[in-house]
Amino acid sequence: MEKTNQLFCRGGGCTAKLGPAVLERVLSKLPKPEDTNLLIGCESSDDAAVYQVTDDLAVVQTLDFFPPMVEDPYVFGQIAAANALSDVWAMGGTAKTALNIVCFPEQMDLNVLGAIMAGGSDKVREAGASLVGGHSIADTDVKYGLSVMGTVHPNKIRANNTCRIGDHLILTKPLGVGLILSASRVGQAKPEWVEAAIQSMTTLNRWACEAADAFDVHACTDVTGFGLLGHLHEMIQPAYSAVVRASSVPILEGARDCAEAFMMTAAAQRTRNFLKGQVRFALQDFGLEEILFDPQTSGGLLMSVPEGQSEAMLEEIRQLGLTCGMIGSIVPRMDCDIIVTG
Repeated sequence: MEKTNQLFCRGGGCTAKLGPAVLERVLSKLPKPEDTNLLIGCESSDDAAVYQVTDDLAVVQTLDFFPPMVEDPYVFGQIAAANALSDVWAMGGTAKTALNIVCFPEQMDLNVLGAIMAGGSDKVREAGASLVGGHSIADTDVKYGLSVMGTVHPNKIRANNTCRIGDHLILTKPLGVGLILSASRVGQAKPEWVEAAIQSMTTLNRWACEAADAFDVHACTDVTGFGLLGHLHEMIQPAYSAVVRASSVPILEGARDCAEAFMMTAAAQRTRNFLKGQVRFALQDFGLEEILFDPQTSGGLLMSVPEGQSEAMLEEIRQLGLTCGMIGSIVPRMDCDIIVTG
């Protein structure tokens, strides 16, 4: 195993998110918007807000920022931008403009900040969007991300909670990012594991989103700080449950090794506690459980699609060179939200 010289990375990415229990408690006390043009707000824990402007046009609005999870400032900028942009694609939209969100210590080398913002800029351009400004403050720690505006046709919005019984679940990136980065910070991750995790995090979800345009996507979310099970839980409505086939879940090489070496994150444990009683494991596999709870930074899209279209969609996404899988299905209500089988 290889040790790394840590410059400014003490644990970040989507592992820095507040836990779902805390957010639920705070958000439940806020007044609900009454504007009828607001098609999607925060009630369903969706990935972005959607506001209808005309019969044919709606605006998608989101933001995301966090501390570094890798040592290379340029790569950190790429990952943070890819992660923030992802919410627009999770809604089925097209990214249009982005604003930088920057927290940076005044005493730190400004070349580091320049590299971060260059990485972000390059990903915004790859997304086909325009970087149009931003806001910065002096802080004790580095944080970076984007506020992103996109567009979508009101009839083509991909909400996160509109699955249908019989749908198949497709995941467009492998899991295990949080575990591998946690191990990397203490010098217990092989370089090739970290490189594969970085490759996954810097891959835009734009391509999977566009590949899905030819199919009927009933629901969609991106898998980030609450892990696969946390975000799948947000998709489940009272009338149905989800069955996850563990053998079909794409997993990064080394992730299981890291889980079995107890390189877990606090974020994963917060989600595990929050979902107590809502997830039932039909197999005993500690490593797998940790992978399914593992917080992902710039994770893949999780799409609920009709059974008759799932194989064709999966093949379209595979043709892009993405590591993906058909990981389960939506079924009539059982004894809990999610059942994990072998």
